[in-house]
Amino acid sequence: MKHQKQFKTNLITLSLLSLFSSFNSFAEQAQEIINEEAIEEVVATGTRLKGSASAVIDERKNQAFVADIMGSEQISRTGDSDAASALRRVTGLSLVNDKFIYVRGLGERYSSVRLNGAVVPSPDLTRNVIPLDIFPSSIIESLAVQKAYSPNMPAAFGGGDVNIRTKSIPSDTLFKVEIGASYKDTNDEGYTYNGGSDDWLGKDDGTRALPGAVKTALNTYINGLSDISYRNIRDVESRRQGTDIGQAAAIDLNKSLSKALPRDFGLEKESLNPDADIKAVYGDRFDNLFGLDGSFGFLASVAYENEWSNAEKFSAVLSSVDASEYECSKDDFTCYSATEKEVSTKHNIKLNSSLNLGYKIGGHDLTATYMMLRDTEDEASVSLYQEPSKSLSIDAGQLQRSHLTSFEERELEILQLRGMHNLEWSFLEGVGVDWQYTDSTATTSIPGELEVTVRDEYADGEYQRTFYNGSLGGNPYLYRFVELEDDVENWGVNINKVFYFENAEVEIAGGGYFVEKTRDYRTDFFNYRFSQTQSLDLAQSEEEALSIGSFFANDAVIDSTDLELLFQEPTADDYLAAQMIDAYYGSFDITFAQDWRLSGGVRYEDFRQVALAFSRSAFDPALLADKLSADAIKQASVMEDEYFTSLSMTYSQQSYQVRFGYGSTVVRPDLRELSPVQFQDPLTGYRTLGNPFLESSYLDNFDARIEFYMDNGDNYSVGAFYKDIDNPIEALLTESDGRFTLQFDNADTAYVYGIEAEWLTELHSDLLGGAFFTSGNLTVSDSEVEIAQEQRADLTNLKRRMTGHSKYVANLQLNYDSHDGMHQASVIYNVFGDRILAAGVNNFDDAYEQPLNSLDMVYSYYPTFNTTLTLKVKNMLGQNFEVEQNDVLIRSQETPRELSLSFSYEF
Repeated sequence: MKHQKQFKTNLITLSLLSLFSSFNSFAEQAQEIINEEAIEEVVATGTRLKGSASAVIDERKNQAFVADIMGSEQISRTGDSDAASALRRVTGLSLVNDKFIYVRGLGERYSSVRLNGAVVPSPDLTRNVIPLDIFPSSIIESLAVQKAYSPNMPAAFGGGDVNIRTKSIPSDTLFKVEIGASYKDTNDEGYTYNGGSDDWLGKDDGTRALPGAVKTALNTYINGLSDISYRNIRDVESRRQGTDIGQAAAIDLNKSLSKALPRDFGLEKESLNPDADIKAVYGDRFDNLFGLDGSFGFLASVAYENEWSNAEKFSAVLSSVDASEYECSKDDFTCYSATEKEVSTKHNIKLNSSLNLGYKIGGHDLTATYMMLRDTEDEASVSLYQEPSKSLSIDAGQLQRSHLTSFEERELEILQLRGMHNLEWSFLEGVGVDWQYTDSTATTSIPGELEVTVRDEYADGEYQRTFYNGSLGGNPYLYRFVELEDDVENWGVNINKVFYFENAEVEIAGGGYFVEKTRDYRTDFFNYRFSQTQSLDLAQSEEEALSIGSFFANDAVIDSTDLELLFQEPTADDYLAAQMIDAYYGSFDITFAQDWRLSGGVRYEDFRQVALAFSRSAFDPALLADKLSADAIKQASVMEDEYFTSLSMTYSQQSYQVRFGYGSTVVRPDLRELSPVQFQDPLTGYRTLGNPFLESSYLDNFDARIEFYMDNGDNYSVGAFYKDIDNPIEALLTESDGRFTLQFDNADTAYVYGIEAEWLTELHSDLLGGAFFTSGNLTVSDSEVEIAQEQRADLTNLKRRMTGHSKYVANLQLNYDSHDGMHQASVIYNVFGDRILAAGVNNFDDAYEQPLNSLDMVYSYYPTFNTTLTLKVKNMLGQNFEVEQNDVLIRSQETPRELSLSFSYEF
């Protein structure tokens, strides 16, 4: 017989029962226990959440492979509003840029994300990995992080796989509304500008869009590439009309295009509104609807969030490798050869909606899900740049001023169908089948971005004016328009059957998994070119200088200025990409001798991918010959078919489990990394270039873990892991024209290893009218990557830690639940060790992102069973994001303290 675990009665185990039953049935069970054991302290059974940290222990315990599970109640307890924030509480996970998860100290390329088991595309322009902050916690049932590879998962597995499991239909009528507001201490003032009437919905109403007249001109005025210069307009129009139209007419046509562009992007400094959000969930379940057997249900949700983030930023280039010997300040050019100070205001709108329909009958469960996730970021920033070697400093009398206005719409639309079936037909009796079909589209649009780069003049350290003249060159007024569409069609099926023997159970499973993905990326640049003699007085005060983005808003100013609108189009700044994966697997799961479990299997994947960079504005076939030739297509194609294996052994006793696991996996370069198109990486700030010669990285993954389950509900685990990586993909820096360029390349070898510990334990069951318990985790690890000598380029270190790897990650929680069920509180601490943001070049050391200590507090008050009032305080320590190189600060950004209050009512 299997061991039957006996639990002592305590507050954690009682509250665990409440999560798996209705409140009434829980109260009945609790009362029976009270009557049997006469434990007076258990009379107060209204506590609803203090067992949330242990609510998913059973699921984790029953996993064949090492995994961590976080349930919706745990997410609620920590007050996290989205999947990204919640996942940083999981063992060995850290959060980057509030969007991406690093698992076991490995960068985001080594983590994969699925939604209910399906692959969905990323709306992020610079990452193939989904930004996890777009998934609101209100739609999440649980987050499963599997750290040991199993054959039913995609083989693209590095540090771990995150499966976001959404809420299904309720067991009864559910209607819940939540409203909230928050204040950040950095948001007293910020920059704004005139946008469109639909900005509050996260959509541009056409105010910033590329005008139809300009699109027509790009298809009309062609000189190999689209060319709207004076000369080409004159040549094309003269041929069309059969007579020379003259220079003045060509200038007028060009200026008419300038007048068609959006031009009112002047900034204002004003007070920012507090953040606000509202969420609503409504669902119901109907049994025997219309006389039909089975149950039908639905769950609909909508969430809206309006958020402001204002921050001061600093970035610099060190003057020498010995800069640390000096007393460095942000204004000291003894330490720095160049500095940039920026104030950036971002306005984020998140609008999410979902609808789940479910039908259950007998052993069959069907679910249809539609989801729309919109995340729009509207940015306005001012930066001042100094570089004394180029006579750009206050002391030299001039510095460079840059204003940016950028509106980026990101949207993910998902349609998913799922089914689970327990068959009872003749020879198929006992066969289980589950399947899913997911059609999803991610779109990103920057309908209009304007960057203005001009000069400020100083005398004796005092501001005089803002100006520009044609002799300065550069791109003083630069427009960018971007469109990205990523379509993914994914379907899969799993079939399993359990066979029972006298001393063993054997489950055999198999299935298929298929992905078809296409990506279409386009970017267009326009800029003003001024004559060498043209001089512009843009502002006479720093306050007036905020309006330089609207300097040409008046048509008369364009008419009186010697300017020419140019279309900047290299022969390769757009790209098309496609990917197909056909996968099949077979697996086994054997439980024998009551205590032993052996699981494993083999997966076969046929992977095909192509990414082609070219220009959609190239009309001359000769310009496209190289980009779209058979050789170019062959070079840009990746075709791999491989087998991937996994094996896991588990030994179980009543109070503990021991696990061992092995898996062979792959990490493939994403489409953006393969495309030789330059872009600005928002995480590093470096211009970044893809590499079509990248190869896939292959990993051997080893895991061991021991888990302890105490009779009183406490649990502990300690694990170890080791990963050997062949051809790891690393971001390498090179320097040219005084600027750094980051390019992806394969290193030779790498490895990462570490130890993880996790715990949940009760501290005191009767203190201050309630129970205290603690939960948390700690990961300590190390890594090394080795760069081949022929790949050295300008790199300083050929052996170093892997980019993005932290030597430690810690998450600690102290929790309190009152006996009367009316109060709940948690203090949450999170920290990760320093990690390499970018590899050092030219004898400079690697640049390290410094440890960030985060301390949060969440308090919830339940005046009635249906009502919740929650107070959150985030980043109580107020520590900022910082990057150091050679022990000197080279980058920093303010991180706000945040106070929020929310109220929810469940009808």
